[in-house]
Amino acid sequence: MNAKGDTVPAPSGDGPMVLADRVWKNFGALKVLKGVSLEIGKGEVLCIVGPSGSGKSTFLRCINHLEQVNGGRLYVDGDLMGYEEKHGKLYELSPKTAAKQRRDIGMVFQHFNLFPHRTALQNIAEAPMQVKKIGRKKAEARARELLERVGLAEKAHAYPAQLSGGQQQRVAIARALAMDPKLMLFDEPTSALDPELVGEVLAVMKQLASDGMTMVVVTHEMGFAREVADELVFMDHGVVVESGDPREVLSNPQHERTKAFLSKLL
Repeated sequence: MNAKGDTVPAPSGDGPMVLADRVWKNFGALKVLKGVSLEIGKGEVLCIVGPSGSGKSTFLRCINHLEQVNGGRLYVDGDLMGYEEKHGKLYELSPKTAAKQRRDIGMVFQHFNLFPHRTALQNIAEAPMQVKKIGRKKAEARARELLERVGLAEKAHAYPAQLSGGQQQRVAIARALAMDPKLMLFDEPTSALDPELVGEVLAVMKQLASDGMTMVVVTHEMGFAREVADELVFMDHGVVVESGDPREVLSNPQHERTKAFLSKLL
């Protein structure tokens, strides 16, 4: 991985899972991302930390083109996300084509966004049935497998209101996995949970990492980052300030901004 500002060539299919090349994102006059360059290898876990408003979640949303970038390029598994390039110019893909790209990327948000009127099983089976046109029987069988994987086999027929926050988030993870993604994005998945429920969600994420899932995780859980991540990135004011081995960055940060941020958490 690298977080350098150098120009990088477009990756081939056997290159990194995610390649961000000088990505800029503006909201009006506000510059939220200012030339972010990152590389994430297949099967690796990248954790992104930083203060509120540093651009972490926006960068995550740019990866799967939930947000349009204003400059630079983002590739997932060799594919330019959200655009096609012709004669050196970028043209935005149609919403339908962009959605087709996005279905290979699972995303788990702070808030679980489950359908309240559907059971855990139905929440998980819905997207494969609607998007991939998988039959109900097969989709529900896969949903049961995933519920077992996240430790909720007995909650198949429970509605979200009958589940704890941690259980809802685990259903949300299972729902993302139901599309068989090659990349999982987590946007502060434990920040809305009561402290005693955080561990059960992190345990599922640790298992995913050990199974070889490529993951980009925006988090404040430094213990998780230290234990699971291959690389830790500290972002502030829309730029990558520091990156490296999580244990090294956490125990011996090199930049004053990183030191100041970590001193409030560790």
